[in-house]
Amino acid sequence: MGKNKTAKQMERHLKGMANHYRIEILLLIAEQGNITLRFIVDALEANEKTLGEHTRRLYLAGLINKKYRGKFVEHSLSPYGKTFVKFLKSFQTTNNSSLQT
Repeated sequence: MGKNKTAKQMERHLKGMANHYRIEILLLIAEQGNITLRFIVDALEANEKTLGEHTRRLYLAGLINKKYRGKFVEHSLSPYGKTFVKFLKSFQTTNNSSLQT
């Protein structure tokens, strides 16, 4: 069994996904598997430079992996990324009535 992450380590992962584009990218990679930046740009209909920066931040946060294939880079979920996608999906489907007071 691995040791628990520190608060600082958890913060790195949480900050890594703290943007709607990054959340969409994580969910897209989870759905499609190994995908290129071109695929992400086409699917999300957003600026390539913007999405390139968001994939870079996800990579630095340890949430996605990059694999170089010639002039293309394939993006896939890291083990931490898979954990975060499970969290995102469960959070996405949480019953809002239980959150109201």
